Amino acid sequence: MKREISVEDLTIGMFVSELDRPWTDTPFAFQGFTVRTPTHIEVLRKHCRTVFIDAERGRDIDVSAKRPASTGLPAPAAPEFSIRGSAVYRELENVESEFGRAHEVYARSIAEVEELFGGIRAGGVLDGKHARDAVARMTGSLVRNPDALMLLSRLGSKAESLQERALNMSIYMTAFGRFQQLARDELELLGLLGLLQDVGKLELPDALLGKRSHLNPAEFKVAKTHVQHSVEILRRTPGLPARLPGLAALHHERQDGTGYPNSLSGAEIGLFGSMAAIVDGFDAMTMPRPYAAQLSPSQAFGVLYKLRGSAYHGALVEQFCQCIGVYPVGSTVELNTGEIGIVIAQNPQRRLKPRVMVVLDPAGQPTRPHKLLDLMKAPKASAEEPYHIRRTLEYGRVRVEPREFFL
Repeated sequence: MKREISVEDLTIGMFVSELDRPWTDTPFAFQGFTVRTPTHIEVLRKHCRTVFIDAERGRDIDVSAKRPASTGLPAPAAPEFSIRGSAVYRELENVESEFGRAHEVYARSIAEVEELFGGIRAGGVLDGKHARDAVARMTGSLVRNPDALMLLSRLGSKAESLQERALNMSIYMTAFGRFQQLARDELELLGLLGLLQDVGKLELPDALLGKRSHLNPAEFKVAKTHVQHSVEILRRTPGLPARLPGLAALHHERQDGTGYPNSLSGAEIGLFGSMAAIVDGFDAMTMPRPYAAQLSPSQAFGVLYKLRGSAYHGALVEQFCQCIGVYPVGSTVELNTGEIGIVIAQNPQRRLKPRVMVVLDPAGQPTRPHKLLDLMKAPKASAEEPYHIRRTLEYGRVRVEPREFFL
């Protein structure tokens, strides 16, 4: 049963099914969501006067009495764990000013991760201090501005090595933690988790890692052992946080208990494990894969959203989609003019209106110089129509040299 109420009467637990304006005029990525945090209510108050709630999918209220009405439905369960912290992060640099420093950090990090992983391949040990230093530098850049380093990771990565994928994961995990307002030391722990949770794959046979088709059941059984290898490597590495080995065992667990290696479910997986599962899934789906089609970011969001509550933590899926936006930084987009652009920065208040750098004209020819569009300002594509994004394309559809951006 749907009914219209004032946004002033919204409470946590309600399911908002419709707004008094188009969804595209708000920062919300999906049509229909459960109000889970005070921030949801605050944002709705900025954009709407009334909303429609669905009592069958969430909490209802008696507006006249300002108290919960009897609906015959149980009140929503309390959160299994808090998904947000209280740290406040402000954008200290814009993407243009941070890009140069981020470029240095990214280039250095690639070299450092190759050295770290090369040591393990050679039968040596992981250098814990080296790993922590690399993550601290990346965290510093992401705290100043989360877009610059994420842009570089997508422009520079072809996902052809474990090192590049590990770096992508570290950057996404840290940015996700920043969005969730987690403390600085937790951001660095998330960065280490993203960087090292798959380090056990270095212990697997090269033929298995390089296979260009689906693994058979016996091969998949071997592949799953990478989780335990990661845990063992991290346990014997000095200088790493004590929690890290246990957290590295969680990113293949699923909310409904169907994951591995321990078939954990729900709250047993915890905040960091649930975040890691979402980021790992998104990154895997949007990268070139020999065994499945590469998905565009919007297609990957659709998969995550469909599986929220079963495979992935529902509220955190919504938060992740809000974090990186419908049009993530570094994604390739087709504009209504037929031109192709790269999303270079988000507009936090209007996630559907990012900043885009046009790199190809409608005929597919490189544009020189690149044209920068801030869709928040409604630039005109013609006298009658402003620019807008028609669709997202797969990451890497257009190869762009990072030095063409601001350097």
